[in-house]
Amino acid sequence: MTTPAEAVDRPDDRPVTPDRPTESLAHGMARLARPRQWIKNFLVFVAPAAAGVLFHRNVLWHAAAAFGIFCLAATGTYYLNDSIDAAADREHPTKRNRPVAAGVVPAPLAITVGAVLLAASVGLAVLLAGWHFGVVMGAYAVIQLAYSFGLKNEPVLDLACVSAGFILRAVAGGVATSVALSNWFLIVVSFGSLLIVTGKRSGEKRLLADDKADDAAVRQTLGLYTPSFLSTVRTLSAAVTVSAYCLWAFERAAQVHPGHDPIWFQLTIIPFVIALLHVMRLLDSGAGAAPEELALKDHRLQLYGICWMALFAIGVYAG
Repeated sequence: MTTPAEAVDRPDDRPVTPDRPTESLAHGMARLARPRQWIKNFLVFVAPAAAGVLFHRNVLWHAAAAFGIFCLAATGTYYLNDSIDAAADREHPTKRNRPVAAGVVPAPLAITVGAVLLAASVGLAVLLAGWHFGVVMGAYAVIQLAYSFGLKNEPVLDLACVSAGFILRAVAGGVATSVALSNWFLIVVSFGSLLIVTGKRSGEKRLLADDKADDAAVRQTLGLYTPSFLSTVRTLSAAVTVSAYCLWAFERAAQVHPGHDPIWFQLTIIPFVIALLHVMRLLDSGAGAAPEELALKDHRLQLYGICWMALFAIGVYAG
């Protein structure tokens, strides 16, 4: 999600240093919005892109608007979650620098702004694409609130809540642009999300262990997850993700090129699996605490992504 659930620990939790001794309320509010986290919202473009209609004028407009709406919703959840978690965040080696925990942004103000942003995201979704999109955004808001107010302390359910945030982004892209969603596509997104979320939990445990902090005191479920359990979930998630993607690739080839198979979609399996194995290696080393950082800074992963996109684009538009 992060949604509350997705909140990442590092880039937005910079400490106050001698060259930055104080922080204004406006800057704290902006930092609390976690703009780096918005990279997750690009998932709304995946469904229309996979359908080969993303650059149709009306579709692109709706997808871009859905991206903006999710940015509002995600920001609202960060404001609410950080207000609720302020006391626990002060015990965390990096989260204690978050604006609410550090006392830069008053909790009542953050709660008020967060609630307004969440309500606005649902209303704008209805205006953009009707009640179906409004239901998606409403479900996102409800799940995030449920996570913040208790489910984050329930093992397994907390993983499901965070994963749901990613899934709803992808679903929102299809709903907002009236693109039908393949069952295999939804499975790929669901288990791929679970893989990333579980890797994030592994990274958090590693980060806290290195800092000699009590993981259970910072996040209750971290004390209930063993490294072997998280490793098993990652392996299961990766296996289902690869299997579903292979089936989706063959399905797309048959849909886009009936009776004529130029195998471009099937070839996308190669960079997809290589990229997934690369991510698995990083997650196994404990480097998944800030998954958006991998997407922004890992050049190998970016290269694999470019290869995948190039092959997929050829598959969509090749005759």
